[in-house]
Amino acid sequence: MKSRRAFIKTVAAGSVAAGTMLNSKLLEASPIAYGPPPSGQPHALPDLPYAYDALEPYIDAETMKLHHDKHHQGYVNGLNKAEAELAKCRESKDYSLIQHWSRQLAFNGGGHWLHSMFWKTMAPNGKGGGGLPGGIVAEAIKDSFGDFDQFAAHFSAAAGAVEGSGWALLHFRYDDQKLVIMQAENQQKLSAWGSVPILGVDVWEHAYYIKYQNKRADYVKAWWNVVNWGQVEKNLLWILNKK
Repeated sequence: MKSRRAFIKTVAAGSVAAGTMLNSKLLEASPIAYGPPPSGQPHALPDLPYAYDALEPYIDAETMKLHHDKHHQGYVNGLNKAEAELAKCRESKDYSLIQHWSRQLAFNGGGHWLHSMFWKTMAPNGKGGGGLPGGIVAEAIKDSFGDFDQFAAHFSAAAGAVEGSGWALLHFRYDDQKLVIMQAENQQKLSAWGSVPILGVDVWEHAYYIKYQNKRADYVKAWWNVVNWGQVEKNLLWILNKK
């Protein structure tokens, strides 16, 4: 098996030859979650890349509408509020609430970013969603976890074991160029520096309770049927080509 460093070099060179290397202008905005808002404009809720019922029967339309339109919008609103309040702190030089608004920034900013990634890394089953990864994602999973079955079992177990509300996340770790599975409590706790998520499943109850009630494991099992491996590959390629 080639070393991870050699693997990364091969991928980067191959993507250039195939014409998938993004130019420097496009690299300014990551495809993983959301692009930057226009200058001077607040953060905005991104559109879903499919209809509310597109992920049926695995994720129901009612959940998707509530999750996207209400919960995600709430994180966007909270992020804009936190940034505005922190700007007021700087202007007034009154930092008495700095801890509160810093926490709100982390919580709501994490929620906005993770949900933006979440929508994009799902697709209707048979139309980009489900199946097995190919290409560099398959190679990276094999290199980091042994094979897909070991990866999927590990990931599902991590999702099921999140305490309370949170996420299971597949990160790319820069230092050793490995894929690693992590948990996040809420939207931001247990975060690790030096890595970037490229795939995640939301295990807050609002993501599944209407259809699955308290059966989180059933929801996670169903979620694999709508994973958009093509988008996960785009996420990983962007990171590798950014290095």
